[in-house]
Amino acid sequence: MQIKIINKSAHKLPNYETLASAGMDLRANISEPILIKPLERVLVKTGLYFELPMGYEAQVRPRSGLAAKKGITVLNSPGTVDADYRGEIGVILVNLSNEDFVIENGERIAQLVIAKHERAVWVEVEELSETSRGVGGFGSTGVK
Repeated sequence: MQIKIINKSAHKLPNYETLASAGMDLRANISEPILIKPLERVLVKTGLYFELPMGYEAQVRPRSGLAAKKGITVLNSPGTVDADYRGEIGVILVNLSNEDFVIENGERIAQLVIAKHERAVWVEVEELSETSRGVGGFGSTGVK
């Protein structure tokens, strides 16, 4: 699948690092470093604009290494970019660690996954089919 993209950053386009990679790294496109204090959140621009085909979304997800090593994650994970959005791609990062974190220009801050999706049509009914799980949720299928 081909996706139209405008790159207003000084960085290379997102790409798959390995043959089996599902996501592509997004890089910060900033004029000066950004300090994120513990429990603070920031919107980091990427300089990327793209046009997704109808029926697709782009999911902005945390980078596992950044989350595990530094406590930096995507606040609205996964963030969704809809097919009709044409603005600059931004990433909402939050610092869940106890230490300040500095984002540098060009730093890999998140990953982007392109995913196909369906559009649902609601059908209102009076009752739903029964299952063995029933109304159990929030850990109800775990071992006790």
